[in-house]
Amino acid sequence: MADLYALKDICTMSQATTKKKLVSNDRVKKIIFILLGLLCLVVSIDTPLALLLGMLFSFSFGNPYPIYTKKITRYLLQLSVIGLGFGMNLNTAIQVGKEGLLLTVGSIFLTLFLGILIGKFFKIDRKITLLISSGTAICGGSAIAAVAPLIHADEEETSLSLATIFILNSIALFIFPAIGHLIHLSQEQFGYWSALAIHDTSSVVGAAQHYGSRALEIATMVKLERALWIIPLSFLIILTFKENKENIHKKIKLPYFIFLFIAAMISNTYLPQYFPVFKIIDHGLVMAAKRGLTVTLFLIGAGLSLQTLKKIGIKPLLLGVILWTSVSFLTLILLVFRMY
Repeated sequence: MADLYALKDICTMSQATTKKKLVSNDRVKKIIFILLGLLCLVVSIDTPLALLLGMLFSFSFGNPYPIYTKKITRYLLQLSVIGLGFGMNLNTAIQVGKEGLLLTVGSIFLTLFLGILIGKFFKIDRKITLLISSGTAICGGSAIAAVAPLIHADEEETSLSLATIFILNSIALFIFPAIGHLIHLSQEQFGYWSALAIHDTSSVVGAAQHYGSRALEIATMVKLERALWIIPLSFLIILTFKENKENIHKKIKLPYFIFLFIAAMISNTYLPQYFPVFKIIDHGLVMAAKRGLTVTLFLIGAGLSLQTLKKIGIKPLLLGVILWTSVSFLTLILLVFRMY
């Protein structure tokens, strides 16, 4: 009997030791994660490297704060984009918007048409096809989040579409600057190309920031102009799905932060003329926004897990890859011949 009690005590002690080790490892993981995030904030790290750091950490140890990082990423990205507006001139932005309007509208409708066509060819679920096509055409995860409730997509369909777009976004952040340098794209050409061919705002701005300041200015403006097409697309879907007509005001998710971005541009265009101190303030806000964007991409990388990669089916991934590469190639050809 004594031996049994002794064995029980040993098992209890072993469990307690194991629990302490797990708690200790969890604390170490959280500390390292926070330190890497701070490193991206205070050190001049390129956006692709920040994304890679987040991905490597997630693949190796997992994300210790999955719920918090998802929320922080969303708001930090929006604040960073607004901050970039303090470094842009409104008149220049209007000119860029006018020049890119035709390309933006053309690429959106072309992407949606090709996406639906490819989806039918591969016999992919209609909702998944529309989600991936919308995400590719307009602004990645934001477009999918806006469209999903309108077509009554379930959680699995939405998460699968988001995962497909997210993976392609991550790839774009690495390969687009490399291709741009390889074929000697100008800052203007790369700005338009990244804004039209990369899905999410985070990767568009990250790739353009890596390429150059002029590319960043053009890419941000054209991308946000492209993001506004969430509104007409949502109305079109509501009209298609007749049961949604009564809840138009509740269903559409407006990208309100874009209007704050415009306000920041107006401030930067006119206030420094009368109050020179705003030049210093605006410069500081732009620098903070760029660092915030780097942290955002680190958190986005940390949100990608091996489980996410495993759940993507071959057909949705094929749809995303074929659609994305087709649009990227076509817009690149149009830009090269249009600007030379």
